[in-house]
Amino acid sequence: QLAKLKSYAEKARRKAYAPYSGFKVGAAILMTQGPVFSGCNIENASYGGTVCAERTAILKAISEGAKPPIRAVHVVSSGAEAWPPCGLCLQ
Repeated sequence: QLAKLKSYAEKARRKAYAPYSGFKVGAAILMTQGPVFSGCNIENASYGGTVCAERTAILKAISEGAKPPIRAVHVVSSGAEAWPPCGLCLQ
């Protein structure tokens, strides 16, 4: 399932909107009840309006009727090193 999550996250990363940082992130989440949802980061000129890839995936899951808890999260970035979930998502 890790390979499946990675594939979803990488596909989402290609859709990222990051004109300010140039740093593209994709995330995939596996819900306990099975479905996988993905999302990308979406930047905003105000920075406070920026949404991380993980929250995009979570918002998509909930808006499509998925129920918590989340079983697994996989995050990929355009950087060379491994990238953890953002600080808000770690909370």
